[in-house]
Amino acid sequence: MRELLELIAGPTVETLAMVSAAALAASALGAPVGLLLYLIAPGGLAERPALRRVLDRLINALRSFPFIILMIMLFPLSRLVVGTSIGTAAAVVPLAIAAAPFVARVVESSLAGVDRGVVDAAVAAGATKARIAFGVLLPEALPSLVSGLALTVINLIGYSAMAGAIGGGGLGDLAVRYGYHRFRLDVMAASVVVILILVEGVQAAGDRISRRIMSMR
Repeated sequence: MRELLELIAGPTVETLAMVSAAALAASALGAPVGLLLYLIAPGGLAERPALRRVLDRLINALRSFPFIILMIMLFPLSRLVVGTSIGTAAAVVPLAIAAAPFVARVVESSLAGVDRGVVDAAVAAGATKARIAFGVLLPEALPSLVSGLALTVINLIGYSAMAGAIGGGGLGDLAVRYGYHRFRLDVMAASVVVILILVEGVQAAGDRISRRIMSMR
């Protein structure tokens, strides 16, 4: 048991670091796109039908792209950004790019769920588009955004396990190299259990924070 815990500890930290960094990067990439999609949608504050169609199709294409193939294609970019295409740091690049379209959709749908009357009231009061976006829309959509971010992190945990299968490090790498290749079923089982615990922990934290925000209104 002690040997198993020692084997699991390092990859668990690697997975947490990988997922955290990728979630931050994906949010930075995807959140502005999601906000833009909402603003330029039909009936939005800055309608741009042509640009909306282009972004919509691009996001749909990226979301449907198999992650393992995307990761392999992005090896050169990972090498350019972090200096290597193998390991935890290298896996952050494709993880962030894969999750960014999901974040964009989460932000867009969360903003679309805001009561239109609140937006109309802000427009009638003479608020600027920037003020409406950052002072009205985002605060109103915050509970939904938190839940969406939790789902994003959960997806990233799953992606990180796949990344481990092709040299990305973390629990996926441990399960393949030590569990599968060395016929250590206990290592494979422990890796799966830790991943499940991480997923449950993220989901519970997201639900709790979302409920806390709702109760403060």
